[in-house]
Amino acid sequence: MTSLRIAVLGPGGVGGLLAVLLARQGHAVTCLARPETAEHLTEHGLRLTSDRFGEVTAEVRGAERLTEPVDVLLVTTKATSLAEALERVPADVLGDAVVVPLLNGVEHLALLRERYPAARVVAGTIRVFASRPAPGMIRHDGQLVAVQLAPGAEQLADALTAAGIDAGVRPDEAGLLWDKLCFLAPMALLTTRGGTPLGTVRDEHGDELTAVIAEVAAVAEAEGAAPDPAATRDFAWSLPDGMRSSMERDADEGNPTELEAIGGAVLRAADRHGIEVPVTRRIVDELRARSG
Repeated sequence: MTSLRIAVLGPGGVGGLLAVLLARQGHAVTCLARPETAEHLTEHGLRLTSDRFGEVTAEVRGAERLTEPVDVLLVTTKATSLAEALERVPADVLGDAVVVPLLNGVEHLALLRERYPAARVVAGTIRVFASRPAPGMIRHDGQLVAVQLAPGAEQLADALTAAGIDAGVRPDEAGLLWDKLCFLAPMALLTTRGGTPLGTVRDEHGDELTAVIAEVAAVAEAEGAAPDPAATRDFAWSLPDGMRSSMERDADEGNPTELEAIGGAVLRAADRHGIEVPVTRRIVDELRARSG
């Protein structure tokens, strides 16, 4: 298989996991990060502890800024830090690379396409529970690590599959993005509002969780996706009681949350289509008031 030149913007839980697995397969991986993190990665590489992959180490190159062309740019920052992070990737250096954002939400594609007109920005999503306890250290919990990509990223999909990741290409960009948001938004909003894991939300606010799942599905359908709210609800009730969302973790730790990228995006799309989403709107407004 062809070795790819891959840059990872934001080597946290998601970016670090992909970086270490791709580097182990022989791809040339550069992690773009703050100076101290970049230096650490160049000197010590990445170390993954995973329920699925075991203990994995790999050498990567750390850099503060992209200075040479790559084949693929993986954008794996939080939505809250995207604008700042993109300063590390000059458009003239990136050129016609394939850009795959694996961010929560749906609104970042327009931003990336405007900023990098010569590149091919391809929609992507990842479902995984991964964290970065310390620079260069990645923790992957459970067996889930599934990547879906829109057409144009076939080489990356092949590389991810060879690295042991469940990866595939699907033709519908809207469905790809909204399928994830149909589950993520309800879980993130209700766990964050309560400051509790998913099991408590199901036990104490199951009706609200079901209502938000239905509301987000209605918006997704208007956006061109084909949601299945019954299947989404079944999936939400199949997960462990202790499951937490990244947004709830961020709120608990006092960090900026992705409320606007997740809940705000649902409301803005609902408004565009004239769809009533009263339960979702009430929860988003409550969380906005808290953060304001």
